[in-house]
Amino acid sequence: MKWLFPRFVTVGLLLLSGCAPERPAAARPVAQTSMVRPALWSVRDDDTTIFLFGTVHVLKPGVQWFDGGVKRAFDGSDELVLEILEPTDPQAMATTMAQAALARDGVKLSDRLSPDLKQRYQAAMAANALPWPMFEAFNPWMAGMALSVQPLEKLGYQAELGAEKTLTEAAKAAGKRVSALETVEQQLGYFAGLPMAQQVKFLDATVDGLPDMDSQFARLIRHWQRGDPERLAEEMNESLEATPELAQVLLIDRNVRWAQWIKRRLAQPGTVFVAVGAGHLAGKGSVQDQLEKIGLGSVRVSQ
Repeated sequence: MKWLFPRFVTVGLLLLSGCAPERPAAARPVAQTSMVRPALWSVRDDDTTIFLFGTVHVLKPGVQWFDGGVKRAFDGSDELVLEILEPTDPQAMATTMAQAALARDGVKLSDRLSPDLKQRYQAAMAANALPWPMFEAFNPWMAGMALSVQPLEKLGYQAELGAEKTLTEAAKAAGKRVSALETVEQQLGYFAGLPMAQQVKFLDATVDGLPDMDSQFARLIRHWQRGDPERLAEEMNESLEATPELAQVLLIDRNVRWAQWIKRRLAQPGTVFVAVGAGHLAGKGSVQDQLEKIGLGSVRVSQ
């Protein structure tokens, strides 16, 4: 489930979990630039064009994706629409997350876990420089999210290089309107509303997948870079099967709502660039699938 974390996770959790500060730019190794071509789709009627672009929330240095067809589509758009707006106060967002994740029944997180999971969980937190006692007052989804993000920092991925950050800065520089499909509070609610058994299952699946995280995430990024949503969907299947209830909440249900938003937006003239996590535009149940169910077609844009 590491691919499906919403946008707020990469900002709020990195602050909340006390990650080590980034090394100064001079201390970083020089990254070789590689040109990539992520996938892009369009939905059109007589006077409206809506581009659909699948993003990744974190990237390593040296990946050049914002050119070619993606850049042309963005430049020709009047508006950028993201999952959520880039936070103006990340620390305040981290505080909001902590409040949403607080266990109201007073039960410590570790006390909710089986002896085996408790041991593996605490070992995983320690291995990733996450102080597990600090999470004892939270519900399990918060720790699962922290363990989905912190290892990526160690592997060299940076939220500052994520596609949303690049697109937001470019939109502001060009004077484009920037809006969002959801709010931070909505995204937090997806996790906070999960039954406790599903939260524990999510944490267990996350801990279990940590040894393969480097290779798994690298493959996902590679499929994104090559514009190969079919392979991306194949890589996601095992993770989705491990926690199907969370996949329904985080992926399918949101895709249905976003397809309805697109249908409504087609009633207004103009050109819109919609950028959401790439997992939403790949495989069965994708936004494209949901659009087809309501009679709207999407076309892959040639780059």
